[in-house]
Amino acid sequence: MNDNHLKMCTECGTQYSEDLTNNICIICEDERQAVPQSGQSWTNHEKLLENHSVEIKKLNDRLYEFLITPRFSIGQRALFVISESGNILWDCIPLLDEGVIEFIKINGGLKVIAFSHPHYYSNMKMWAKAFGCKIYIHEKDKEWIVNGGSFIELWNGNNIKLWDELRLHNIGGHFEGSSVIEIPWMSENGTLLIGDTMYLSPSMKHFATMRSYPNRIPLPLNEIKRIEKRFEEINFDTIYGFYSYQNVEKNAKEIVNNSFDKYQ
Repeated sequence: MNDNHLKMCTECGTQYSEDLTNNICIICEDERQAVPQSGQSWTNHEKLLENHSVEIKKLNDRLYEFLITPRFSIGQRALFVISESGNILWDCIPLLDEGVIEFIKINGGLKVIAFSHPHYYSNMKMWAKAFGCKIYIHEKDKEWIVNGGSFIELWNGNNIKLWDELRLHNIGGHFEGSSVIEIPWMSENGTLLIGDTMYLSPSMKHFATMRSYPNRIPLPLNEIKRIEKRFEEINFDTIYGFYSYQNVEKNAKEIVNNSFDKYQ
């Protein structure tokens, strides 16, 4: 079966391989997400292309946002990092159109796709095939891989150094493999792309750290304190989260510290 025709969950955007059984999306069945009350439903990439496209927005000279318009599934964005020794796509969106393919190619292609956590795996195999690149996923989240093939490269430990001073950090919490990417040269004291390893409030003044954000499932205090120590080990002043509004381009470290202080 052509990848364009593989089943894609309409709720979370995960594309499944041909051996999907029982029409169950394991991502949505998990307590951190949810199956809609109307029931599980499916589409495919070909159908999605009929009425949706990828919007490209510049955030700075080395960072671009990719977003599906009109909104589909979770509504997350992917972030395209332009780096001297190779570009990275941080997280995925479940649509790959000719416009975004051409944009990435004229800006140097993709060396790696890396993930914060399984909710954004979407159609990662299609992206990897299009650009001939690897997919980096922390080994603690390997059970959630449903369609990655030979492109997957699992990493382990607290962090892994890539190139150009880029580094992936396993933080945990939301998922055991939840991770962030550190880009030291993107701002004065460093930039983090975090997915929703933490969730920025609409006030832009607080980061929540939870097991499930849509289902409001908290983490135990000892886990919160462990995660706090992980962030203390990383230098940063800027954070980009998984929604388009979640850009903190100054004082991000102070906001994170103040947020953890609220957990007593």
